[in-house]
Amino acid sequence: MKAPFPWFFWLFVAAFAFHNLEEALLLPAWTKAAGRFHKTVGTFEFVFALLVLTAASVVITVLFHSYGKQSLPAYLFFAFNFAMLVNVFFPHLAATIVLKKYCPGLLTGLLLVAPTTAFLLRYGYEHGFFLFPKFWAVAIPFAVLVVGSIPLLFSLGRTLQRVLKKDGMK
Repeated sequence: MKAPFPWFFWLFVAAFAFHNLEEALLLPAWTKAAGRFHKTVGTFEFVFALLVLTAASVVITVLFHSYGKQSLPAYLFFAFNFAMLVNVFFPHLAATIVLKKYCPGLLTGLLLVAPTTAFLLRYGYEHGFFLFPKFWAVAIPFAVLVVGSIPLLFSLGRTLQRVLKKDGMK
């Protein structure tokens, strides 16, 4: 019998969505003065990338709910949590410290993402939802994949924006 899926695993999706909302509203303008921390990015392409990543968090959580403990979706869920926990500190906190200017995403990162992901990672490990060292075998490539996908998602967003403009949509 499959172990029950605690409702609070959905808090990751909520925390991640609020974090992405803060970034969508503030980060594109911030990138104009971010220097080495972030290449300038347009609002449309940035929001497109955030929507894709947020949708991925929903899909992974649904699959985790369906397949349960120690399944590939379970490992992907906790890898996503780990990647977003790291994301709070690098680049958000690091950029804020180095630039001496608030980096959008830090507030929701510290108030929502960090405590939620830390709790879920601890709970997941203590209740056998994932095991080490298999976790690292999934988490490290997953984090690389997510970070590596961002420039591609920006490019796809720019392409979609051009197509929509060409077709008369704005």
